[in-house]
Amino acid sequence: MRYLPFDKPGRFWRGNLHTHSTLSDGFRTPEEVCGLYRAMGYDFLALTDHFLESFDWPIADTRTLRADGFTTLIGAELHAPETEFGNLWHILAVGLPLDFARPTESETAPMLARRALDAGAFVAIAHPGFYTLTVNDALALGDVDAVEVFNATSIDHNDRPDGWYLLDILAGMGKRFSACATDDAHFHPYRADCGLGWVMVKATHNEPEALLAALKAGDYYASTGPQIHDVRIESGDRMFVHCSPATRIFVTGIGYRAQEAHGHGITEAEFNLKTLRSPYFRVTVRDAAGRRAWTSPVWLE
Repeated sequence: MRYLPFDKPGRFWRGNLHTHSTLSDGFRTPEEVCGLYRAMGYDFLALTDHFLESFDWPIADTRTLRADGFTTLIGAELHAPETEFGNLWHILAVGLPLDFARPTESETAPMLARRALDAGAFVAIAHPGFYTLTVNDALALGDVDAVEVFNATSIDHNDRPDGWYLLDILAGMGKRFSACATDDAHFHPYRADCGLGWVMVKATHNEPEALLAALKAGDYYASTGPQIHDVRIESGDRMFVHCSPATRIFVTGIGYRAQEAHGHGITEAEFNLKTLRSPYFRVTVRDAAGRRAWTSPVWLE
């Protein structure tokens, strides 16, 4: 199995992996941003300002903003030319060294992503729906860690918050990525983009090294509201899901293949993976308000 964190040691820690401040195009200072997420009860935050010359190549040193019960990861949103539709690449990198070198004029997006991976970062394809990233783009980027399947700021920016279209296609092609949800918060006065999408990371400690290792291993799930308490497989084919109260629990596989359970406030469901006839599956939990939580694609081997 891959990307089933529920039986791993430790507990779940809530965090946002994609955030901006006044160091780039955000509307709040790093101090204000960290203070806000800490006040909302988050366990950790990655401040990921745009790593561009126009902002003087910022990588925010947020170590002094850590506090009891709240930590930070060092990161940035990296950029390189150019996607299939002629846009500047957006690559989320969490766990970068503070002295990560600025890109050269000849460095391509795959080269930049590789360099971030080699530096130990968790690297994700950022907001593919926002700028209509293609499958060719994703394949060219190579073996990064994850795809951003929900991006909150895109809701009010251009109504394209979803990235599952890309990850589902990649999974159908046999490509194995985990799935993260983020705010990509800018704190724009006319957008709601804070506290809407996050990851729940299973780790023994709420410390940067432990969180980063868990992210790299895929030991987390993504959410916009519901909680997934457990997903376990017994006797090879029977799978059980336990979650916070929901109206729908989906198990989705390759192509159109899916199973679902429904009800008012259901908290558990059983599924037969044999009848799903798929090499992988992902679980989606949807609550009465339409909010969702997702596992990453889980591969049956």
